[in-house]
Amino acid sequence: MKIIQISDSHLVPPGGLLFGTDPLFRLEACLADINSNHADAELVIISGDLANDGERAAYAALRDQVANCVPPCRLMLGNHDDRALFLEMFPQVRPECGFVQSVVDTKEGRLILLDTLESGLVEGRLCEARLRWLDERLREAAGQPAFIFMHHPPFNIHMPELDSVRLADADAFHEVLARHGNVRHIFAGHVHRLIAGSWRGIPVSTLRGTNHQTALDFSENWKLGLEPPAYAVIFIDADGVVVHFHDFPIAAA
Repeated sequence: MKIIQISDSHLVPPGGLLFGTDPLFRLEACLADINSNHADAELVIISGDLANDGERAAYAALRDQVANCVPPCRLMLGNHDDRALFLEMFPQVRPECGFVQSVVDTKEGRLILLDTLESGLVEGRLCEARLRWLDERLREAAGQPAFIFMHHPPFNIHMPELDSVRLADADAFHEVLARHGNVRHIFAGHVHRLIAGSWRGIPVSTLRGTNHQTALDFSENWKLGLEPPAYAVIFIDADGVVVHFHDFPIAAA
C-alpha cells in the first residue's frame, strides 16, 4: 500500500507570499509531482496547517487544488486552521464528535487521522472526547495494525521552541495507545523538519512543509530553514513501514 503524506501548506489568499514564497504555487507544484509520479497511491493525506491564518480565500484555493489531485485526498487540521470555517468550506467532511478526524480501513490495517487542534493555542490537545474516540477506534481494530496521522507530534524533537508547542498531555495519549498495543507508526507534521525515530517503542516520523522550513537550530530560538519543500511516500505492508522523503521540483513562478 502506498500513501502520500503532505503537511503544512500554510496557504494564504491567492497572490500572497509567506516568508517570501508563494504557498499556493508550491502546493500546486507538489500535487503536480504527485499526479505525475504517484497516481497509483491509495491516498494522499495533508496533515494540518492547511491555511496560515484560516482564511476563507485560502480554503477556497485549497478546495480547487485538491479537486485536481488524482489519488483521493484526506485533509487534517493544525493549529493555524479554523475548524468551523473549514467544515463550512468542505461540507463533504463529516466531523466525528465535532472534530475533523476519521478512519480509513485498508488491507494493511487501519489508518486513524486525529484532530489535535485546540482553537487559540499553538500546542496540540486531545481532550477527553477525542481520547475516547481514539480508544474506541483502536478497540475496533483489535488484531490488526493501526497507523496514526496527527498534526502535533507527541514527542520531543530536542528543539526547545518546537517542543514547547507539541502535543500537550502526551502521557494520556500514550496510555490509550498502550492499552491496545497495535499502533505501528505515528506520522506527524507541525515541526517543518524531516525527523525519524521512535517514541516509547513506537516508530515516528515528521515532515517538512510545502512552503517553508525550520532551521536545524537546537538553541532557544526559531529560525527559518533553507531546505526545499518535501512530501513523504509511505509504503505499508505485512513486513512493516518504509517512508521515503522526496524534495519535489519547483519551476520558476
